[in-house]
Amino acid sequence: MKVFTLPGCSVCPLAKAIASEVAQDLGIAYREVDLATQDGLNEGLSYDIMSTPSIVINDDVIVRGRLVSKEKLREEVKTRLEKWKARASSE
Repeated sequence: MKVFTLPGCSVCPLAKAIASEVAQDLGIAYREVDLATQDGLNEGLSYDIMSTPSIVINDDVIVRGRLVSKEKLREEVKTRLEKWKARASSE
């Protein structure tokens, strides 16, 4: 899971805390990406991310420019993980 943030974003610290906790609970990788850096900006542009906070999992943008609750994020991630596991087992 990647969380895209900017230093001046007022809700980004909370988004990072929520995403970090969800990633840890579900046993998935977590990384913060600062859009104020050139590398971060380039990575954000590859996902068409123009606002923060935004959250990406496995190349899918699941939150774009808004804060979501821990419960909503957990359910979204779990749903996607289940779909990917089902797809992988059918191949």
